[in-house]
Amino acid sequence: MSFFQGKAWGAENMNLTQVLDKLPDRILIKERSYFRWKRDAVLAAVFSVLTLVLCFIPTGFEELQPKNSVRCRGRIIDVDNSEVKQFGIVKIGTQDLTVQILDGPFAGEKVRADNEIIGKLELDKVFKVNDTALMVLSLKDGEIFYANAQDHFRLHIELVLLICFCLLLVSFAGWTGAKALLSFIFSALTIWKILIPLFLKNVDPIAVSLAVVTVLTAAIIFLVGGLTRRGLVAFLGAFFGIITTCVLALTFSRGFHLHGAIKPFSESLLYSGFPHLNLTRIFLAGIFMASAGAVMDLAMDVAASMHEVALKKPDISFTEAVRSGFRVGRAVVGTMTTTLLFAYSGGYITLMMVYMAQGVPLANFFNLNYVAAEVLCTVIGSFGLVTVAPFTAVTGALIYTKRGNQN
Repeated sequence: MSFFQGKAWGAENMNLTQVLDKLPDRILIKERSYFRWKRDAVLAAVFSVLTLVLCFIPTGFEELQPKNSVRCRGRIIDVDNSEVKQFGIVKIGTQDLTVQILDGPFAGEKVRADNEIIGKLELDKVFKVNDTALMVLSLKDGEIFYANAQDHFRLHIELVLLICFCLLLVSFAGWTGAKALLSFIFSALTIWKILIPLFLKNVDPIAVSLAVVTVLTAAIIFLVGGLTRRGLVAFLGAFFGIITTCVLALTFSRGFHLHGAIKPFSESLLYSGFPHLNLTRIFLAGIFMASAGAVMDLAMDVAASMHEVALKKPDISFTEAVRSGFRVGRAVVGTMTTTLLFAYSGGYITLMMVYMAQGVPLANFFNLNYVAAEVLCTVIGSFGLVTVAPFTAVTGALIYTKRGNQN
């Protein structure tokens, strides 16, 4: 029986506000907590259903996969390296492998496979006896026609690592961790099932990315933060920050004269039957996508801090609330911009080492395509972080001080 039912309090003629005023604070807090939990549970159920739907939505590119092929695990039982030549630190040639199939319809059979080594360390794989490989078996008339040792089998380790992460997250954060995990899975499926296929179908990458990032921002913030004013403030602040990042990326990219092919495998994409794709707009879309996570984090920090301030001082004025939000934003934004610097530069640490080892001047270094692209990503992403703090502060002041109701 709900505490809000009028007869329990002799309040047949009272409105809801009068009933709430008569409730003890302890009961009122429990009642509000119950409704928040119920609201969060409904939202989590909705996104759980959407996640299941995404699992079964076809991308439209499944028909491009080979029909007469089987993927399975194989153990390397013999390696012939007689055709592999060593040139300094680089190996070139072909490994002749004997592989025993471990699972699938051909489990137990032994097949011969070749492993081409082309002399590129970032692409080559070298097998040894007792290694486990991901095998792709090409079939003809139901029999194995060709066996390809595609790469070392890593799926089991990746799965164990993912399960450990999920258990740690849920055990530490409880219900909030479970919702965060749901938002993680939903985001991953949305990117793979919706964003990537639309890119390949030549739908404008900027529009697609902006729409997908907006939806994911809302999903993550409201799942983790709940359908509350705090969640609304965080979402609006993050949304304005993402829009700012998008506009700045489109504005300043022209002066950098960068082509999207500077990103790994971009040129391979053109040669794979997609020469019509606009790689530059895909590159620009990736700029504000990459910074969206940090933008959400900062927006939630400011929104949560302002929420606590408003709870402790319900009669706070708009100006005071804005100032409080600005103070929190200043404290957080300094480390967040450095976070982006670490994230982007960490991916190109070997490139920086190469040019330092060769004594390349800084003027030449910062004019390189790769480096200029990272400068653009870092600075534009930092712009978004700096602007999201005042956006969130102003939005929070408007919402938290509207009626003195912070729920």
